[in-house]
Amino acid sequence: MTRSFEQAVAAFSPALPLAVAYSGGVDSTALLLACARKWPGQVRAVHVHHGLQAAGDDFERHCQDFCRSLQVPLVVQKVDARHAPGQSPEAAARHARYKAFEALTLIEQAQEAIQTIAIAQHADDQIETLLLALSRGAGLPGISAMAPQWQRGGLTYCRPLLQVSRADILVWLQAQGASFIEDPSNVDERFTRNRIRARLLPALQGCFPQFRDTFARSSRHAAQAQEVLDEVAVEDLARVGVPPLLTALQAFSRPRRANVLRHWLLRVHQVTPTAAQLDELMAQIEACRTRGHQLYLKVGQGFCVRRGKALDWYNP
Repeated sequence: MTRSFEQAVAAFSPALPLAVAYSGGVDSTALLLACARKWPGQVRAVHVHHGLQAAGDDFERHCQDFCRSLQVPLVVQKVDARHAPGQSPEAAARHARYKAFEALTLIEQAQEAIQTIAIAQHADDQIETLLLALSRGAGLPGISAMAPQWQRGGLTYCRPLLQVSRADILVWLQAQGASFIEDPSNVDERFTRNRIRARLLPALQGCFPQFRDTFARSSRHAAQAQEVLDEVAVEDLARVGVPPLLTALQAFSRPRRANVLRHWLLRVHQVTPTAAQLDELMAQIEACRTRGHQLYLKVGQGFCVRRGKALDWYNP
């Protein structure tokens, strides 16, 4: 169920001291302002300068001025967020941001290291993420959209506004008279997420006024189902071994075999196969019924191969 901005902030109880990811835009400005008021002296801001826009230096100066007015320490992390060939710009920027956030483990405030990062992603962001995942034919992990809390690189990340609409955040911030910046890239419809925001969300609002609640509920159901599959995969990987024995894999049903293979590739080798790669891998495993049958298939940046009685993966 959607919440008001005030309700979400009241329910937020992170470990302190807290760092807020602060871009200078509406959402992060509102979150930083509310947190600084709720925990005076226990909040710092971190601004990631992506180096992608000419206005980036202006954004940084705005953030410095606003944090100075709040008496909130600001850390600026400059990163190179340019994307590599075949990598989405959004993924490259996200990876660069995480690297910048993880650098905060070396920064101390009030003689205590920052361990929690608050990110101001909200209910509309959650729906956009779900629709992007559906457009790409994603499975349960993608349909689960964004988690409210998770661990990465020694830090706890929180999204306390996932049940708050952007419109409610904007109304609250305007009532405070606080200044914020508008990133022109957020309205550039060359990016799919922006087209969803500009065209699909208004249409959904007209057809299904409760769509933020109902779509988010579907994402939570998907996340719960994925948790069960992860638990089964851990048990199954213990049964088939690492590297997994081919005969043990062949004994599983096709869906269960796919589940344990995805788990093994991701947890052991940090590889996520495409749907086509996984289908072909399953077919080749099924065909490996004789001692001389070989298996060799590109998966991710490496290859799945047969080594004796087992399936292995390597990156040449």
